[in-house]
Order: sequence, then C-alpha cells, then structure tokens
Amino acid sequence: RPQARMERMEQFQKEKDELDKGCRDCKRKLAECQKKMKELEVTEQEGGKGDLERLQAEAQQLRNEEKSWESKLEELRKKEKNMPWNVDTLSKDGFSKSVFNVKQTDEEESEDQKEKKLKTFVERNEKQIKHFGMLRRWDDSQKYLADNPHLVCEETANYLVIWCVDLEVEEKHALMEQVAHQTIVMQFILELAKGLKVDPRACFRQFFAKIKTADQRYMDGLYDEVESFKERVRGRAKARVEQAVKEYEEQERQKRLGPGGLDPVEVYESLPPELQKCFDVKDVLMLQDAISKMDPTEAKHHMQRCIASGLWVPNAKA
Repeated sequence: RPQARMERMEQFQKEKDELDKGCRDCKRKLAECQKKMKELEVTEQEGGKGDLERLQAEAQQLRNEEKSWESKLEELRKKEKNMPWNVDTLSKDGFSKSVFNVKQTDEEESEDQKEKKLKTFVERNEKQIKHFGMLRRWDDSQKYLADNPHLVCEETANYLVIWCVDLEVEEKHALMEQVAHQTIVMQFILELAKGLKVDPRACFRQFFAKIKTADQRYMDGLYDEVESFKERVRGRAKARVEQAVKEYEEQERQKRLGPGGLDPVEVYESLPPELQKCFDVKDVLMLQDAISKMDPTEAKHHMQRCIASGLWVPNAKA
C-alpha cells in the first residue's frame, strides 16, 4: 500500500509539473506577442495594420489559453487538498509556520548517544508516555500533550514502537493496536515538524486542528498508515519470538550435551528403530540382543555415539 501511494503521488506531481510548464510557456508567448504589438504601434510601419490585427487575434487566443491553464491548475490544487493524508503529504504547504525553530546540530548523534538519550528519557517519562499511548480521543491526546509538551519528540515515538512490539509478543493484541494508533499520531506530528522545519512542540496543535476537520479521505490515509504499522509490528514480534525460541532450544541443547559433546536427542533420533525401542523401554538385555544382530561396524558406530552423548553410560551402576 505505501508503494502504491508513492506511485500515485509521483503521477500527481508529474501532472502538476506539466501544467506549471504549460502555463509558463503560454505566459511567455503572450508577453512576446504583446511586445511585438507595441513595436508595431510605435513604428507605424506601412502595411503594419494587417500584422497588428493578426497579433491582436493571436494575443486574444493566448489569453484564452492562459485562462484554461490557470483553471486546470486551480482544479489540481483543489484535488491536492483532498488527497489522502499520510506521512508523505502531511508536511506539504497548508500549515502555517510557528515562531519556534528546529534546533540545528552540527553533527549527527551516534547510535550509542541515541540509545543513552532514549534510556534517560524513558526513565524520567515512561509513565507519562504509556498514559499517552492508551488515550483514545483526539481531544484527550491534544490536552495531554499541551500539558506535557516535552513528550512531543523522537524518544516518545521510539519508545511507543518498542512497546508495541513488546505487547504483541505478550499477545496483548488489542492494547497493541491502541498504542499503534498513538504511535502513528506521534510520528505524523514529527513528520509535520520536519516538513515545516519547526520544533515538534510548536506544531502538534496544528495537527489536531487539521485532523478534527478532515474528511473521510484524510482519515483513510491516516488509518492506512496505522494498519501498515501494525503489520510491521506483528512481523517484528514474530521474528523476536522465533529468535527467543531458537536461543532457548540452543541453551537446552547445550545443557544436554554428553561427555563427547553430542546431543542425546539428536543421537537418539539417528538410531535405527530397533535400538530406539531398547532405549524407550530401558531394557539392557534387549539392547545387547539388538546390537549382536547388527553389523559389528554399524553397531560400534551407534554405541560410540550413544556413549559420547550420554545416552548410554557404561558401568552406570559402578
């Protein structure tokens, strides 16, 4: 869905550029035509009357074309206002800039610096961030951010993302979906601030003012982002669970390793059925009988692996 949206936006921008170019070319031709008309009027050349009438007709036609271009551009601007709202279109013209400026940094923060900054921020504000994450009404979200403007920042958005994954891993699906909505709200505000080049704390009210008057297409754009984000959260949670299971299984395997470094489970599964049955019933005589009936080389191979894995302990009673 995000890819399809980007393609639609690229097509829209292409159409807009073509209309802008057509309008500029028409204005240029009209200016040239009017210039020639003035030159003819000043010089009053013989036989210039016919040329003047021709230029006047051409100028009128260009004026009509100019109106047509401007009309098409106006229609496109109206269409742009009604485009679905998302992180790519939110920061377009239409929001007034605030008096606050974005803090400029000479150097990008390192990953260690970002991690330390996030950790410190969360230690101070975790309870407040979680409160915002569980809000449902637009008015409540706006009021809470107005009372706690320090929450309008990248650290809050990053913590909400992590929390969403944690909730999905814990199978708290309904709460994850609620927090996912608030995560996208915070990310939209940050994208808006980035587009306007202002401090996020200075423009979150503009976001809520816009969202309260938005039509269904605007809301569909926002909810499309929420659904896409929830799918990504589910994917990350699934990968985390799979990795945890893999690590747990490896830890258990390491605990099982016998004196020769082999896993008894893996060795057992590699044994012929007749030997597996002996270990199932724990019958030593049955095992000895089964071994005596096998090829000596094969029997030795299996018993050496059983000993190395601890599946079989010689002289166990001793």
